[in-house]
Amino acid sequence: AQGKALKRSRTSHIHSRCTTFPNKTMNVTGPIRSRPLPLSADGKDTSMSVGSSSSNDVDMYLDVPSFELSLDEFEEYALARLKVLRKIEEMKTRNLPPETFRTQLDASIKANLTSTQQKHKTKLDVASHFILRAAYCRTEDLRRWFLAQECRLFRHRLENLSRSSSTNNSGLREFLANNDFDLDPVSREEKERLSDKLQKVPGGPTSPGEFINTQYYRVPFVQALELVSRRECYVEKGQAYVPLARIVSIVAAKFRVALSKSLALAAGVFGQVAHDEASRIGPLLKSMNSQYTGPGAPNAVMGTDGENALTAATVDALADQSMPLCMQQLHQGLKRDHKLKHQGRLQFGLFLKGAGMSLEEHTLFFQREFTRIMTSEQFNKSYSYSIRHMHGKEGKRASYTPYNCMKIIFGNPPQSGVEHHGCPYKHYDDQNLSALLTKLKIGSVADRDVIMSHKKDGNFQLACAKHFEISHPSATSVDGVNLDGVGNHPNAWFSASVSYHNAKNGGGASSSNIELKQGQGVAMAM
Repeated sequence: AQGKALKRSRTSHIHSRCTTFPNKTMNVTGPIRSRPLPLSADGKDTSMSVGSSSSNDVDMYLDVPSFELSLDEFEEYALARLKVLRKIEEMKTRNLPPETFRTQLDASIKANLTSTQQKHKTKLDVASHFILRAAYCRTEDLRRWFLAQECRLFRHRLENLSRSSSTNNSGLREFLANNDFDLDPVSREEKERLSDKLQKVPGGPTSPGEFINTQYYRVPFVQALELVSRRECYVEKGQAYVPLARIVSIVAAKFRVALSKSLALAAGVFGQVAHDEASRIGPLLKSMNSQYTGPGAPNAVMGTDGENALTAATVDALADQSMPLCMQQLHQGLKRDHKLKHQGRLQFGLFLKGAGMSLEEHTLFFQREFTRIMTSEQFNKSYSYSIRHMHGKEGKRASYTPYNCMKIIFGNPPQSGVEHHGCPYKHYDDQNLSALLTKLKIGSVADRDVIMSHKKDGNFQLACAKHFEISHPSATSVDGVNLDGVGNHPNAWFSASVSYHNAKNGGGASSSNIELKQGQGVAMAM
């Protein structure tokens, strides 16, 4: 079931008690009673108020929030945070410079996780974290993804706190005190004994006065491996001497360990909780990772004439011009074989739906191809139902969302020569992918070498983003082109490409400058 398709009562409320240590639980009470959902990692069981450090926009999520959420708020909060986490993934995929990364992430946080009222801001942040923690505990891939993005978000906020504090890092000190970090401060005598060595650490205090005012802490060096690897701390007798400003790495590592344990514990009971909440929040949690939050939402891709750009009449031209490689391969497989296997129909069909193709146009396009090898009656009997089902007109009447890149990459691999779904960068071998890139004349030899290098390193989304960069020169400077999600979702790739060509060519492949040639499908007007 998909979020918006649920029939929800706005008067239904959820009383959530979310925690972060093993015996702490998320209890959901209301019309249907659920079992506790462990979301934590030690053996404590205490009730506390919402995040003591939330006034600094940084939270370890160790405290128990206690408030009511309507079902609409439950989904709204989760999707708001999901937008931020997917933005983090997308920026890492694009390998942005640190300063650009910080600026864009701050903007995303401000747009999605910020409120003018501090109380609501805290509620939004804490509730959204625990909802997604429950939704993403189900599989190893989901846990790994959620852990990586949450750790990056936490570290970003902690670094912002450290930078925004006064010279004595009062904000960071307050955060550490509020969260009971047991750090061993270095005494004045020991600091003076080690002063020469401490001041030689790269990036440390640059003047005697600054050194005197800098508080150092002694921690086991295994807790400061990141700093040790960058030579940003002094190590003696198994102890790392770390200035307060660099405690961020150690705090972030502890956050990661605690969150990882909590996700593993929650995974053990998710099935039972989802079963008990089958008629209420269970479907929301199960479908949360497939919810689409990017720019390519249904009916979002428009031509310059104000009409939907993607129709049965324009799909062939737009496939060549603006579809990512995975969808181009599905389109070419459909045109060549005049059919697609089940996984291919799902991946391509949901992409077309997400790009704005209506149910009628979707059916017309597939029928036009399938009936080259079968009768209309056979098509209607075997395939039209599944198309209506995708659009929420049959079965549970759930409006399914397009697959994102992670779902495609980690989905079932295609059978060679028979199926066309999947990610070419992931599922094609080096020889076949190189031949395909050459055949499609994607960039220069050097450009294709960069794509192949990303593929060999397992950076499939970077390879896809590089393809977009090569095919759309100077896209970052073109007005109206939203690059959020490129390399992260096929629909975002498509939407950005259509916008790019509309802006560059005064219309690109809109319906106003595409003509239907009898017997040849669709071709771009010259």
